[in-house]
Amino acid sequence: MKLSLLAVFAASVSVAQSAITWTLDKAANPTSDQIEAYEKIEATMKAAVARHAKLGTASKSVTVKYTPGGVSGVLRFGSDRAFMDERTALHEIAHKLGVGLTTAFNSLCSSGDWKTALPLLKSWDGDDAKISCGGQHIWPLSINAMIANGM
Repeated sequence: MKLSLLAVFAASVSVAQSAITWTLDKAANPTSDQIEAYEKIEATMKAAVARHAKLGTASKSVTVKYTPGGVSGVLRFGSDRAFMDERTALHEIAHKLGVGLTTAFNSLCSSGDWKTALPLLKSWDGDDAKISCGGQHIWPLSINAMIANGM
């Protein structure tokens, strides 16, 4: 999944060990809707964290909730089950690691000096490949949304 790999590499910083840990904040007496969402979110987060562990080098602990919105330290899933998938989890983890939200990200966008992500992208798309930035996102292959990636 090229799009996931690029986001993981772009979001990563140099540390000795990769470890994304997470906790799902659950209601004490969940409704049937919440139970269904929790099951889907847990599977989604396990897949995203496993992929990140294979390729990323960043460490972060995140709290996951079943509610819409959020760019703080809390990763939230809304009610649309279509977005309870690995791509969305990786996208939101990338934001938690600073993609689109930090001075370091803005500097990388300005300089184009992506030391790990750009060589990876060029290995897939050739020497003319480049990473573009706008707002809080990167492209190509930036797991922004199913529609943005033709999926």
